[in-house]
Amino acid sequence: MLNKLEEVADRFREVEGLLSDPAVINDQNRYRALTKEHSELTDVVNGYTEYCRITEEISGSQELLKDPDADVREMANAEVTELEEEQAKLEAQLKQMLLPKDPNDQRNIILEVRAGTGGDEAALFAGDLFRMYCRYADRQRWKVELLSSAESEAGGYKEVIALISGKGVFSRFKYESGTHRVQRVPETEAQGRIHTSACTVAVMPEAEDVEVDIDPSDLRIDLYRASGAGGQHVNKTESAVRITHLPTGVVVACQDEKSQHKNKARAMKVLQSRILDAMQAEQQEKMAADRKSQVGSGDRSERIRTYNFPQGRCTDHRVGLTLYKLEAIMQGDLDEVIDTLTTHAQADLMSGQDN
Repeated sequence: MLNKLEEVADRFREVEGLLSDPAVINDQNRYRALTKEHSELTDVVNGYTEYCRITEEISGSQELLKDPDADVREMANAEVTELEEEQAKLEAQLKQMLLPKDPNDQRNIILEVRAGTGGDEAALFAGDLFRMYCRYADRQRWKVELLSSAESEAGGYKEVIALISGKGVFSRFKYESGTHRVQRVPETEAQGRIHTSACTVAVMPEAEDVEVDIDPSDLRIDLYRASGAGGQHVNKTESAVRITHLPTGVVVACQDEKSQHKNKARAMKVLQSRILDAMQAEQQEKMAADRKSQVGSGDRSERIRTYNFPQGRCTDHRVGLTLYKLEAIMQGDLDEVIDTLTTHAQADLMSGQDN
């Protein structure tokens, strides 16, 4: 760890020197990149400086343990104990700071929620999940923009896609991808029996135009008339857009806007993010197969989390976390769940570093 910290300190000093170089200052792109790197390294370097100071103090206090005066030795022993505790805490913090950063953590996300097995009840739960995420986003002061939706006749959604934008959105949502299982008594169930259904959630970092180079000749764009609620506009103009990326077979449709151009722009945004997500998943699979996130088929047996309404229980099966505050969670109180998943992932990374 100390070797890595020294390397970080060397790089920090190098970046500081570059930021005062007139040639770098005149190159705005490079200057912005170095400024961002400087900001990211500052906390690590400050922590390392403090760690070195405490190490020196421990060394000085240990020398006093050899003093012939018993009172001095007792005072020095107390100081060493206190400093070593402080050093251990700081060491844990520094190890966490040195963990590899996910380059997507600060990005906005494309959130997709789809009804899986369970018919109308699955669609209703998809609506509940989507509202839960919207409430959580509202608590974080993030913006939610609906991109596409297909409502179920009984209510809820067969599929709903949204853009959530704000600081660090992906870092908080990235562990939500997977199958979410619900156990509850549907309102239409006369016998009071508990039904089990499922929804899938996909979380993708929003793609920037420069990252995904899509050849227009690789696209098939179909225009059609919108269906569903919409008053006089529905079925009168071909404003709905379906885009197919021929090389990958990815299909995106959008009909929520009255403007064909707006629908096309939204569909392209989702298409770019899906292709970027597929590219990154492929890269991650080559580097470490166990880090590839999978959504699953929407089958009840594949699940990352279970929401049991009769018991008021929410269980995340990946980390063995069970919380009996389901009502609060469905209202967007997700911090405890997300914090636990984040801590667990960081512990895995630290374990890998130690090995």
